Amino acid sequence: MKITDLLKQDTVVLDLVSGNKREVIDELVNKLHEAGRLNDKAGYKAAILKREEQSTTGIGEGIAIPHAKTAAVKIPAICFGRAIDGIDYESLDGQPAKLFFMIAASEGANNAHLETLSRLSSLLMDEGFRQKLLSAASKEEVITIIDQKEKEVADEEADSSEVSETAGISKILAVTACPTGIAHTYMAADALRAKAKEMGVDIKVETNGSTGIKNGLTAKEIEEAQAIIIAADKQVEMDRFNGKHVIIVPVAQGIRKPQELIQRAMNQEAPVYQAGSSKKRNDSASVGSGIYKHLMSGVSNMLPFVVGGGILIALSFIFGINASNPEDPSYSPIAKALMDMGGGASGAFFFLVPVLAGFIASSIADRPGFAPGMVGGLLAAQAGAGFLGGLIAGFLAGYVVVGLKKVFEKLPQQLDGLKPVLIYPVLGILITGLIMLFIINDPVTAINKGMTSWLNGLSGTNKIILGIILGGMMAVDMGGPINKAAFTFGIAAIEAGSLGPHAAVMAGGMVPPLGIALATTFFKQKFTETERKSGITNYFLGASFITEGAIPFAAADPIRVIISSVIGAATAGALAMAFNVTLQAPHGGIFAIFLAVNHKLLYILAILIGAVITAAILGIWKKKVPAAQEKAK
Repeated sequence: MKITDLLKQDTVVLDLVSGNKREVIDELVNKLHEAGRLNDKAGYKAAILKREEQSTTGIGEGIAIPHAKTAAVKIPAICFGRAIDGIDYESLDGQPAKLFFMIAASEGANNAHLETLSRLSSLLMDEGFRQKLLSAASKEEVITIIDQKEKEVADEEADSSEVSETAGISKILAVTACPTGIAHTYMAADALRAKAKEMGVDIKVETNGSTGIKNGLTAKEIEEAQAIIIAADKQVEMDRFNGKHVIIVPVAQGIRKPQELIQRAMNQEAPVYQAGSSKKRNDSASVGSGIYKHLMSGVSNMLPFVVGGGILIALSFIFGINASNPEDPSYSPIAKALMDMGGGASGAFFFLVPVLAGFIASSIADRPGFAPGMVGGLLAAQAGAGFLGGLIAGFLAGYVVVGLKKVFEKLPQQLDGLKPVLIYPVLGILITGLIMLFIINDPVTAINKGMTSWLNGLSGTNKIILGIILGGMMAVDMGGPINKAAFTFGIAAIEAGSLGPHAAVMAGGMVPPLGIALATTFFKQKFTETERKSGITNYFLGASFITEGAIPFAAADPIRVIISSVIGAATAGALAMAFNVTLQAPHGGIFAIFLAVNHKLLYILAILIGAVITAAILGIWKKKVPAAQEKAK
């Protein structure tokens, strides 16, 4: 597949009218939407902005490659934009960006699509190619320039294939990886290869991209390498580099500073990596950010069980609240099957605490930590220690395995193969299990029961205050760490048998997109045409308990949108608690309301009041959009 199979004339903008980064993103997203490449413009823009939060995609040299891989993409595509005078895009080198390639990869994009997208990133490392694009007089010429360059590179690779097959073992090795694995991964790899060739240095680069690991490093190559360069913003397999000089930097440095990195590697100016060491990928990272990363690894991997299990539980209530109980007159075998799959002794909800613990431990100690974490989480769940026990089990197992790696690092090399399959799992499970069974579980179970009693005993003002806090937290960062903390608390409360707090959580999470949707409907003059269209989408996102639909609006106008959303969401959470609403399914939005909520009308009223408050504050607070600005956006 060629790049121009994804980049067509209807997704080319020769002269961008945008004046800043946010406007560039809007303009390119709109172009993709108008060309019919997206099925959810707001969802795609939210994914683009979420990627920008991780690190800017303005990579320097006048290039920006905003990109996202999401189900909001209907047809994989590339949108090209050009600004001859440059636009401030918060680039890594501080220079304005002139060439913009917005990559839209569908969630189910095949390897051919992803490899084509990564090839584009490689071509942009050629300054001559970039100059030609800046000089192109028409959309047709842009397409022709890219076609010609791609053919040139293919011919060069064919001519050099015989040489590369007989080349000697590389002296320097590298691994590149970025969160989405589409652009930065391959640009860093190409920058390192190009600079190494210029310096006369043998190098082999492994890429950890969307299509998996390519050009993987062998044990023999690692053994004979002088040093290893890890330019990555996500987890890569590190234990294989035990005893080697390893340079660990963000992927952006692989693009921006390839010569410096290669020179450091040649001089072995890097510490010797010890398997299981706690060294961060970025030396400036704090302990707190490391703990948060491990916690979010557990929570994010737990969420599919929450959503899937929660909706199955809600479906079982179609047949009656007690229809899954064989002794109840309303018993239905289908209801029981749905409940067993969603929340039974071996259903999705059964795995919440073990999965949480397993992935926390895996984030800390790589794959050897997974089994001890899972077992520790299972023991916590069976003892009634709940989520708190699972969190402790995950961190305990992870650091136990890190300690084991330290203890056994001096074993003869011939025994290295036994560590991951015998030593770490046996001793990791044994130590973690003993500590959980005889030290952790009993006191944590007591704490968990105390919290459950406290939650169930809340009344009056205390209950309303909790609803305000949980509802407001859901709207502060709309899918970020504060939102996830409130959501996790709500799930923990359900798991402990208290069904009120999560009702406040879901109400608070539904309000921001619903409030914004109402504001765009009733205060049309305060929003651009693009925002009004996105507002319609937010009706569906809000009703489905997808808070992230509000992110594009919050990004464009953070103070007004976030404050109005927090006030409305806190109000909805408080009312849900005041109305004594209980929610038996942790997800599902309007669907769960009709199936798994006791006071349905009161709960809907609480959410609507919160959404109206958000809409009213936002609509009154925002300024009217000038006609000229509306056209520009």
